[in-house]
Amino acid sequence: MPVLASPLASGSDIYSLHTAQLNIAYAPDVFGGNRQQVKSLQAQADTQRFQLQAARLTLTSNVVLGAVQLASLQAQIGTTHQLIDLAEHQLALFQRQHALGQTGIADVAAQEAVVAQVRATLPPLEKQREQQRNQLAVLAGRLPGDRAAFDVELDALRLPDELPLSLPPRLVEQRPDVQAAEAQLHAASAQIGVAMVNRLPSFSLSAGFGSSALQFSKLFTAGTGFWSVGANALQPIFDGGTLLHRQRAAQAGYDQAAAAYRSTVLGAFQNVADTLGAIQADARALESLIASERAAERSLAIARRQWSAGAVGSLAVLAAEQSLRQAAIARVQAQASRLADSAALFQAPGGGWWNRDPV
Repeated sequence: MPVLASPLASGSDIYSLHTAQLNIAYAPDVFGGNRQQVKSLQAQADTQRFQLQAARLTLTSNVVLGAVQLASLQAQIGTTHQLIDLAEHQLALFQRQHALGQTGIADVAAQEAVVAQVRATLPPLEKQREQQRNQLAVLAGRLPGDRAAFDVELDALRLPDELPLSLPPRLVEQRPDVQAAEAQLHAASAQIGVAMVNRLPSFSLSAGFGSSALQFSKLFTAGTGFWSVGANALQPIFDGGTLLHRQRAAQAGYDQAAAAYRSTVLGAFQNVADTLGAIQADARALESLIASERAAERSLAIARRQWSAGAVGSLAVLAAEQSLRQAAIARVQAQASRLADSAALFQAPGGGWWNRDPV
């Protein structure tokens, strides 16, 4: 490197000093602080990965549940159209009977009210169907207007031949939220180790060697070399309690992560238990509502025959129609609820467990 002497100094000279030097430093991880930091970073990366899996699972489940809800609305709309046709057909019968003087105007007016009431239930269902289509399109990353692929019939949806009535507890470990909480716990535990090591002495080793010469061509020739070796130890003493409180903060962070992990695991078990209970209740409810709908159909057919024979009044027919309408809608809703809860059953243990090796 060039060195310029002061022009005021006596016997000043201008000369160049060429130096080539290599320095090496190494800080041995005596107490494992670096290892703990690496573990913490790995656990944080795992947390992000599991959170991504949880987001993907949530999206998939929302698409399935949205498709079931859309199919349910389609079925309810179809059932409502059938009930409108039934009510209008009955109104036409009343009008003919009234024209023949066999029934009063009050019966005709009552049936007209029934027709209007049934028609009034249709627009809200169509509104919900439109909103559900738009939501499914957005979940699929499409514009709300692109919805043709999402029209599905409720009867086209099939449950697996066998649904488990119980699940091994270890399946809950595969839930992404449980895995993410566990990774956060590992990261917090590693941070305690980092904080503890920061309060201990740190050591470093250094070495250097090189060559200095007035001429570049003389570098690394005999008599121009130099070297150095050193060691350093550093122990924090006067830190105002900063490192101690950082360790306590890391311990508190671990306690918080442990509580969050416990809460997540308990919530996962509750979710699985609730879903299994819902599956069983849905099966019983659907069976009862199917029987109720069939009974309502028979009751309406009997009431119409009796009314045609003059054995009963029009109110009996109206009541039978109302019962059938309620039974049909309830059956469709129960069918959709069972499908939705069945989809939730596959989500509850973390999704995809049926394609994995047995636990």
